[in-house]
Amino acid sequence: MHGRSPLVGTATAINFQPTGGGKAAITGDFVLLGKEVNPVLKAMRNNAIEVTALHSHMIDDAPHLFFMHFWANDDVTKLTHGLKAAIDLANLKRGS
Repeated sequence: MHGRSPLVGTATAINFQPTGGGKAAITGDFVLLGKEVNPVLKAMRNNAIEVTALHSHMIDDAPHLFFMHFWANDDVTKLTHGLKAAIDLANLKRGS
């Protein structure tokens, strides 16, 4: 890690907006390690959550981080379960 913390200043964002009738629009992004990208992508797709972008910001970060953006508008319970499945596959830790 070259003496620096690779996850300083990164955050996973998840936003919900009620759209009526038990539905919600969700959007946000995950900050992921390479080994987490495909499992999280599969969990999102299996739960009708569209991955809208996958990219990185840094060139020589170690470990290399990927930013996965997502969006959906569906049953709030269904989306919550889908996001939980994705969160369980990502190395997320609650901040202080």
